[in-house]
Amino acid sequence: MPERVGFIAPQKLISRRGKFEWSPMNLRQPALSIALAVITTALAGEAADVHAALPLWTQAAPESNPAASPQSTLRITPEGEHVITHVEVPSITPYLPAPGTATGAAVIVAPGGGHSEIWIDHEGYNVAAWLSSHGVAAFVLQYRLARAKDSAYTIEGTELGDMQRAIRVVRSRSREWKIDPAHVGVMGFSAGGELAALASTRYDTGQPAATDPIERISSKPAFQALLYPAIPDDPRLTADTPKAFLACGALDRINIAQGLPELYLALAKLQVPAELHVFAGVGHGFGIRSRGPKSAAAWPQLFLDWMSAQQLLHTD
Repeated sequence: MPERVGFIAPQKLISRRGKFEWSPMNLRQPALSIALAVITTALAGEAADVHAALPLWTQAAPESNPAASPQSTLRITPEGEHVITHVEVPSITPYLPAPGTATGAAVIVAPGGGHSEIWIDHEGYNVAAWLSSHGVAAFVLQYRLARAKDSAYTIEGTELGDMQRAIRVVRSRSREWKIDPAHVGVMGFSAGGELAALASTRYDTGQPAATDPIERISSKPAFQALLYPAIPDDPRLTADTPKAFLACGALDRINIAQGLPELYLALAKLQVPAELHVFAGVGHGFGIRSRGPKSAAAWPQLFLDWMSAQQLLHTD
């Protein structure tokens, strides 16, 4: 079976009752200078595509449980999709455009999974690969899960903190990655969409007194892309809320299929630039899949066109 396995080198891969675990060695050393790696074994004979996943903190992340296992776990669905079921070390996996194709824009991509797991393929790696092939740097976020079994993490505390840190980290390396720090945004799907929406209304300009220079950088996204998101109960919208690209299926559950248009109208009343797409005959979770609904397959190009219209892409 094709596998995509994330691990921290040096590592060992364990198979237990149909689940795969990557078990990092020496992760509790003071410095996490060992980069995580995400290896994609290509489907149907394609060449392997290797991307290194970078820890968001060089040492233990805030709120980490020192007694918890640092290993992440992965299960594979009967359809061959890869689902992360435990994250202890939050990270981003960069997908950078080919030399000469970068537009300067960047997106932190938060896959969904009900805050208990992360569907990393169709809402993560596939999306990032498409964006980077069109000149937009993308960073797939593996965030700690507030609703995983026995988790002590929270959505608006731990998960949001991981997203905010990802924004700061990407901006801190903008010159290296050929990114305009003013054009770093967030994208989220389902539960990841809730995380992106929270990051777009709960941000700061940086913490000037922080000893960590990354924490002195703003966590405000330049834009937000919410795909069939769980909409926060308290959206806290203002005229300064980042511009938004919104998309969902008309057959999604009512709090999304009707809630997202209501969010669009609320943004419009505040004169926040926003664009909404509701795809007829489509339900939840379309992401980017080869077997996904054709009527929703255009959303990545619609998003790219929206970015261009919002002058988020450098054309020189």
